[in-house]
Amino acid sequence: MRKLVLFTPVLLLACGAHERVRVGLDQVPPGSKCTQSAALDSFVGQPASAELGARMIAAARAPALRWVAAGAPAPTDSSSRRLTVQLDSQSRVASIKCG
Repeated sequence: MRKLVLFTPVLLLACGAHERVRVGLDQVPPGSKCTQSAALDSFVGQPASAELGARMIAAARAPALRWVAAGAPAPTDSSSRRLTVQLDSQSRVASIKCG
């Protein structure tokens, strides 16, 4: 059985190992691909939330966002259209990458 993360903002965003979330699509042009940039570094250390996810999607111009909970195995599938956000044990952004 999957464990739920008990942090309220993350409860909506990350259940168990990982969960895809599509938010802020109105901010991303159709056909866009994720763009890794130095601007994404400013999100590291911030608490996970839907609002933060929307800001990261806009910064990376990614049509999709995947949150990966702390301690969860890193997913092996990759997509040039997705932003993957690894969370730490306090549900803060630990790392961000396209794929």
